Amino acid sequence: MNVLRFLTPKIEVEYINIDSTVRQGLEKMKFHGYAAIPVIDDEGLYKGTVTEGDFLWALYNNNNPDLKKLEKTELKTIIRHDYQPVLASASINEILTRAYYQNFVPVVDDRGVFIGIIKRKEIIKHLANIQIDLP
Repeated sequence: MNVLRFLTPKIEVEYINIDSTVRQGLEKMKFHGYAAIPVIDDEGLYKGTVTEGDFLWALYNNNNPDLKKLEKTELKTIIRHDYQPVLASASINEILTRAYYQNFVPVVDDRGVFIGIIKRKEIIKHLANIQIDLP
């Protein structure tokens, strides 16, 4: 089975640059209502995923959740979660294993360039044979 049929392409995915600040990451996640967001570098390489928990720990560890301070804190210093990406040629079993533990599975090409995500809900819809569009 071609797992790319489940792919939400990069152009339709919100992501953040590794050189962004914590404040920029927080603002993007708040605006889009996300709990996690992929992080890429200037060359498009997948660098990880930052989650709400990462931001909470950053605030806690700073002892003073001052937004001015967060404008200077680099996003790459707070990423704790390791959402392992899969290659575009991954098997459905690889996708299912990763989706069991995370809301989405980052997908990269052979060079590690981020090409999109596979959402857990799309996999569940397929496995359940549900042909409806849920919000």
